[in-house]
Amino acid sequence: MSEKQRKPKELTELPGVSAVIADKLAMAGFGTIEALAVALPQEISSITGLSLSASQKIISAAREALELGFKTADELYEKRMRVARITTGSRNLDKLLGGGVETQIITEFYGEYGSGKTQICHQLCVNVQLPRDLGGLEGSAIYIDCEGTFRPERIVSMSRGLGLDPSKVLKNIIVARAYNSDHQMLIVEHAKDIINEKNVKLLVVDSVTGFFRAEYPGRETLVMRQQKLNKHLHSLSRIAYTYEIAVVVTNQVMAKPDVVFGDPTTAVGGHVLFHVPGARVFLRRLRGSKRIAKLVDSPYLPEDEAVFEITEDGIRDSVNKQ
Repeated sequence: MSEKQRKPKELTELPGVSAVIADKLAMAGFGTIEALAVALPQEISSITGLSLSASQKIISAAREALELGFKTADELYEKRMRVARITTGSRNLDKLLGGGVETQIITEFYGEYGSGKTQICHQLCVNVQLPRDLGGLEGSAIYIDCEGTFRPERIVSMSRGLGLDPSKVLKNIIVARAYNSDHQMLIVEHAKDIINEKNVKLLVVDSVTGFFRAEYPGRETLVMRQQKLNKHLHSLSRIAYTYEIAVVVTNQVMAKPDVVFGDPTTAVGGHVLFHVPGARVFLRRLRGSKRIAKLVDSPYLPEDEAVFEITEDGIRDSVNKQ
């Protein structure tokens, strides 16, 4: 392959990116071509001091290097054929999701406290490390803990339930505790730097709306909250698509007092959350350890429900006991 045809691998190989500019970008969380390709010109301009026009040219060069421009439908189909899935541990739940949690999109699990959102996230962090023929992606996971719910001891019990070495599984889960919405967004930006380095195949945000809901209460701050949340979700969506990894977010719920008929429970986040995730799953608690999952939105899967169970070993199919 000629030098002209060879795709750049380092930021400094892109036109307009000097070593000084590359260092500034790396320090701000844009240390890879993939991270730069999904950046906004305003972000790059503020980091580097370059004009918006120069920043856009650099971003365009990064996108061209990754072939993120116009594509024919058959090229998109080929990319879709590379979509991989992570098993949840439950065949019923996997079937509901078309074979498991999909890469290249955001999958949202929402429900009340105790509905199983965090349990599923823990299980996925373990399962992503499995061989591909067992439903894994042979990769590691990033877990952004926004509510202090990550429990390594739960990872240990789930690992043992699959016959895995807990110490090895724990080493392949990178945990970051977020303390406010800005910190949460910053962690996501910095995650781009380690996705390729650590062979990350799963990014979890648990929960994605908690800080936004707490920091922007009342109708007077609604517009600001939604704009900020929208930016955050689109950043996650770009990461999922560009790096071809699975992004899973959990979400809280609230009651809509204006609903007279049907279930008044709805996910926090409004229309922003309705449109960005590729799949949305509502979780509800049944008796004991049983849970029911309802697929409420997907671009190609039908609405349906599945029953699963949370056991000591992790997420499993529900077994009817005589």
